[in-house]
This record gives sequence, structure tokens and C-alpha cells, in this order.
Amino acid sequence: MLHFRCSTVLKELFKTTLNKRSLPGSGQKTWLPTRRSRSCFGAACFDARAVPAHLKVLHVAAAGRSATLSAAPCRSYCAKHDEQPKKDGEEAACDKRRNAGMLPSLEDLLFYTVAEGQEKIRAHKFLTALKATGLRTGDPRLKECMETLKETLKTTPDGVTLDRHLFKKCVQSNIVLLTQAFRKKFVIPDFQSFTSHIDELYENAKTLSEGQVADYIPQLAKFSPNIWAVSLCTVDGQRHTVGDTKVPFCMQSCVKPLKYAVAVHDHGTEYVHSFIGKEPSGLRFNKLFLNEDDKPHNPMVNAGAIVCTSLIKQAASNAEKFDYAMNFLKKMAGNEYVGFSNATFQSERESGDRNFAIGYYLKEKKCFPEGTDMTSILDLYFQLCSIEVTCESASVMAATLANGGICPITGERVLSPEAVRNTLSLMHSCGMYDFSGQFAFHVGLPAKSGVSGAILLVVPNVMGIVCWSPPLDKLGNSVRGIQFCTDLVELFNFHNYDNLRHFAKKHDPRREAGDQRVKSVINLLFAAYTGDVSALRRFALSSMDMEQRDYDSRTALHVAAAEGHTEVVRFLLEACKVNPVPKDRWGNTPMDEAVHFGHHEVVTMLQHFSNKYSPLTDAEDEAKASAEKSLDSLL
Repeated sequence: MLHFRCSTVLKELFKTTLNKRSLPGSGQKTWLPTRRSRSCFGAACFDARAVPAHLKVLHVAAAGRSATLSAAPCRSYCAKHDEQPKKDGEEAACDKRRNAGMLPSLEDLLFYTVAEGQEKIRAHKFLTALKATGLRTGDPRLKECMETLKETLKTTPDGVTLDRHLFKKCVQSNIVLLTQAFRKKFVIPDFQSFTSHIDELYENAKTLSEGQVADYIPQLAKFSPNIWAVSLCTVDGQRHTVGDTKVPFCMQSCVKPLKYAVAVHDHGTEYVHSFIGKEPSGLRFNKLFLNEDDKPHNPMVNAGAIVCTSLIKQAASNAEKFDYAMNFLKKMAGNEYVGFSNATFQSERESGDRNFAIGYYLKEKKCFPEGTDMTSILDLYFQLCSIEVTCESASVMAATLANGGICPITGERVLSPEAVRNTLSLMHSCGMYDFSGQFAFHVGLPAKSGVSGAILLVVPNVMGIVCWSPPLDKLGNSVRGIQFCTDLVELFNFHNYDNLRHFAKKHDPRREAGDQRVKSVINLLFAAYTGDVSALRRFALSSMDMEQRDYDSRTALHVAAAEGHTEVVRFLLEACKVNPVPKDRWGNTPMDEAVHFGHHEVVTMLQHFSNKYSPLTDAEDEAKASAEKSLDSLL
């Protein structure tokens, strides 16, 4: 059935909708997904990163608050296709209940999540909770929300608290992103736990004192050897920084993969590699040496980077070429800090005899496109190496590569998928100078280092990380940066081959605790909700516990009774021998559900099985309650 192919959607559906609604004999409320409250699904199961065509209607519910969804479109992707839509009268009743506040909107759900039972919430509490998810208040995607919040607080009596109405007004423009964040739907669900590990790795590497600051470029020698910074940005825009992350530094060789990506983006792979090879050189990065075809070995060594520079906007002036490259880098950084150090540029040009020698050697071997002015290309090469970034802005660049060329904090496509794939491949094989083989062996991730002490690390589909510490080892890589990257992969399963079967399992920050158990509960309850008896048979045959409970202690029998699915109720009672009188957290049984929604046939069936049911002994009941409590804690 389709719900097997939509486990993420199913999990989203139930985690956002199995909430409180009123029942007879209960003083509390819950919102259970029933035939009369389907529209609450429409506002809750939208995933902003991947929206199938048949879920487009759900986006309308989340973005346009003026219209509610009809019952049929909202269930067409998950219910049986022969089900007939409800009458217009019932749809109107559903709309009326939503307007009366009985069905929660996404904004309501978010308010209740943050408020924790209070009538009002402090803006500081909301912003602190937002930061815990990894999002920043300065995130460009949240600009409208933050501006509205700032203006709204000016109108409140105390200037710090918001009631539900004002809160909804502030968050409605970014509700989908915020719902994803607070429902832990980002690539790193438990971001606080993950960043605490990052901080520990940072402190471990901080104790290292080996290495020397590069001095062959005078400006680089001025940096303190005590500087140490780590910044990361995930593909969902979650951010974390520790150390001297706001201090600008020159990219140096870290710009090489980025300008190669620009060249491939503009000209395509075949054209670029008609001038540059793809193989590791096995030699120092600044050697006067070409491959057997008289081409530079790859774009990550100086010779290849100089030729790559000549491919950028070939017919333009140096000023236009520089602006063009800068604009690309600013887009990759989500318009965060990207500057230029003229002092470093002058210093590089004055001490760049080796690069001039490489340039003349390349000119002799006719490695440049026809008509290239070699000296002006060397000037542009020095200028691009002198581009300044901070750890924070560079981490967004790395995350853009990790995200397939789309900047995670702006959503703008900057580089083509082809350019990103080729860039990551060459970073993996050639990015760490003469240490590339060992780095690929031990760390197994694409990376590029620079003599300024920076390492740009990419975890594909997860995040970009930038480490910066000026002291270098004898191969020209940051001592602390190498240690951090090695420790990172020892702790987390980020290595390219950590996902092989039968490997010792490392931490996977991309998974929530108890993820598989949660999916099991969600699939079971959703099958009961849609009346899918065949799916329930498969679950029973696979030895699934058919009495599993969600976070409100509701079972599949509760859901089926509320929905009036007679066949599902009969299967659970007759074939699976489930308890006919389980109580949820408010003391309501499936019988209460069936009575409340007027499903008389289900009531009769439940009464019949209740009379024949033999309750468990105290010991058995205690053991089962303990198991249920454990499951609740997982959920």
C-alpha cells in the first residue's frame, strides 16, 4: 500500500495531528484524525524540502490560511481510491469546527508546543527554542517573521509577551519552515546533542600546539597561532559556531574548488578538462610539472588553478572577471561576509616568483586558451586567493556544495549539479595536497585545505564544515583542522563507507532515537485510520505488536473505532486478540470513541468482545505497562 512508500509523510501526519480532543467523561481535549476532522491533516503533513505533486494541495493549506481543504483531495494519496467524498454539509461542519478553534492550525500547534500550557509566551522563550533547533533569527528565510515579531512587540503592553493571536500573526509567513524545525524534521533532528559533541571535538583539538604559521606570504605570518575556529551549516540551514568564527581570513587554496565549480558551471565538464586533468599529481602543490598530455594534473594544484582562472569569463576584463567570481561566492555564502584583502594580494604578487615561473611554463606548453594574457591571469589568480571570508560565511559555501549547489539559507540554485559532483570528486581525491590519499582513507570526505590554515569539509547531503587554525603541518594542512576532521569521523558515521553492512555502528546524528519503533507505530495507526486491513494483516504476520501505543497511549483499536472501520475492529479483536478495553492517557476506551462518533455497529462488536475478555494478571499487566512507558518515552 501507498503508506509503505510514504513513511516520512505518515510520521509527519500523526505527529502533528494525534493531539487532544474532548471526549465524554474527560476534562481534557484532543484532536484525533477522524472523518469529521480531516482538514487538520492538510495543514500538518507538508514537507518543505520535497513536495510530491499529489501533496501540492497541502501546501495551499499551510501557506494560504483563508481556505480549508475539501475532504477528498486531502485523503486521496493515503486512503482507498474508491472512497466517496463526504457531503457538502459535513464539509461545512468541519469548516465551522476549525473556525471555532476545535481543529488546530499549524500556527496553533506551534504555539502550544512553545507555550507548554501557558496562555502567553515570552518572545525570548520562542527565540531560545528556535535557536535550539539550529535556526538563527538572522536567517534570510525568517526575515518576514522576525520583522513582524519586532513590530508586534512594540504594540504589546509589556513589550515582551505574545498571546496566541499575536503569535500566529508573527509566524504565519514562515510557518512551514518553523513547523519543520520544531517537529525535528531537519537533517540533524537533535541539534543540541550533536553540537555538544562538536564542542567537545573542538576542545580536544584546541590543546594541540604543533605546527608553524605559513610565512612565505608575509601577510599570513601575522596571524596568531592560537586562533582556532569551527563553523558548520547543514543543508537545512542549521548553524553552529565555536571559537574565533567572526575573524576574517583569506581563502588561499580553498578558493580553488569553488572557481573550478564556476568554470564547469559556465562551460561544462568536457571543455574545462580539455585544459586540465583529473588525476592526483603525487607532487607538491607548487611543482613545475605537467602530466603526459602537457596539462596540469588537476585544478587543486597551482598549475591547474592558474589555468582554471583563465577559463572564467574569458572575453571580459580582469575587473569584470573578479566581480563575476565574487558574486558567485557571495551567492554561495548566502550573502554573508565575502571581502577582499588588498594587503594580502600585494604581498602574494610581490612574493609570487614560483607562480610566475609556473605561468611562463604553462604559456610555453600552450596550456591556456588562445589569446590569454598570462600576466593578467596571474593577477586575477592572486586576487581570488586574497578573497576574505569568515568561518561562518565559508561554512555556508561548503553547505551549498553539500546541498547539490543550492544555498541552504536562501534556497537559490547557485551551481549546476554537474559542477558540484565534479568538484566534490576532485576535492576527495586531490584536495588535501600530498595528504589527499591519507585523508580520503581516514576521513573519507571531500575537503580542501589552504595555507591560511583553513579546511573546507563537505558531508554530502548533510552539512558543510569549515575549520580554521593557522599553524600548519609539514604538508601545509592545519594541524588542529586535521585532528578535528579525524575525530569527527571516528565519532559519527560520516565516512563515505561507514554505511556498509555489518560495520560497527557509529553515531548517526541524522536519526532520531527510536526512529524505527516510531515508524512502526505510525504505520500501524495509519493503517487503522485508513481502514487498510491488508496492511494490518502484513503487520500481524511480521510479528508486530498490534497493541502498540502512540504518545497519548492510543492504540490502533482507538483509531479504528473512532473512524468506524468495522472490518479493522473485527480483525484486531478476532485475529489479533487485542485488548478491547485499553485506556488512553485520558481514560477513554475504544468504546468511548465509537459512542462519541455514533458508530453503533462498532459499539455492539466491542461490547461483545469486552464481555468475553479476560484481563491480564497483575504481573503481566505491569510488564506490559512498563513496555508501553518505554515506548512513550521513545516517542
